[in-house]
Amino acid sequence: MPQNLVDAAEREGRLEWLESVPGAVRQAQELWSLDLGEPFQPGGMTAWVGPVTAASGEHLVLKVGWRHPEAEHEARALRSWGGNGAVRLHAAQESGDTIVLLLERCEPGLALSGRAEPEQDVVVAGLLRRLWIFPPAEHGFRPLEHMCQAWAAGFEQQTAGGRCGLDPGLARAAATLFRELPATAASHVLLCTDLHAGNVLAARREPWLVIDPKPYIGDPTYDPLQHMLNCEERLRADPRGLAARMAGLLGLDGDRLLLWLFARCAIESPDWPPLADVARQLAPA
Repeated sequence: MPQNLVDAAEREGRLEWLESVPGAVRQAQELWSLDLGEPFQPGGMTAWVGPVTAASGEHLVLKVGWRHPEAEHEARALRSWGGNGAVRLHAAQESGDTIVLLLERCEPGLALSGRAEPEQDVVVAGLLRRLWIFPPAEHGFRPLEHMCQAWAAGFEQQTAGGRCGLDPGLARAAATLFRELPATAASHVLLCTDLHAGNVLAARREPWLVIDPKPYIGDPTYDPLQHMLNCEERLRADPRGLAARMAGLLGLDGDRLLLWLFARCAIESPDWPPLADVARQLAPA
């Protein structure tokens, strides 16, 4: 069993679900006639993921994950993108608290995080531009507002509990912005929301493909934030410069991206203390 998954299941109280994973893997193997390989180690924190071979000989990946809000519509997003910038979805099945996906395998599968960050910027921006599509009216995706409202409420609870190192006024401003920005977007597109270099893999069909999206519909200016947060040294040294670079690569409003970045850094700061200093640097006048 992947170690990261075991550790996360213990932290989250999901040991009973963890015990169900071998059965779910066997069921998928029988359903889709798969030859199973050993799971990837140390793996992710919410899913058993391993290489499989279909009866046709095609190399695929089996993902057996526990249901969690942010990744609720991963299969739907992958279907919507149809392999354009992201891995292709071959099949999906849901049962109770478990979601099983059969996915295109990225080979050689090396992560973009192994490349220099300036190159990461260009690749991430190019992929985001392709992923920002307008799905059909009956798309079923949740609005970004839902996630932001929940995160802002959680941040306010942490602040009330004394876990936030920011000035109370600054904390209130961040929570307000995080709630208001989604509603003032000029356009609403399908978002990845968790696109960073670790979720971009080298492949044969295309140089780079996105995995593990956490889709919502909303403001495209939100979507480069996770990549920027993962470029921690550059973010702390020159957050405005990093925001300007990503805004330029993506054709976004730089001032709006700075507001999003300020709010997100503040919201994350109780659990990621170095971001408090970034939030202070970006505090709106």
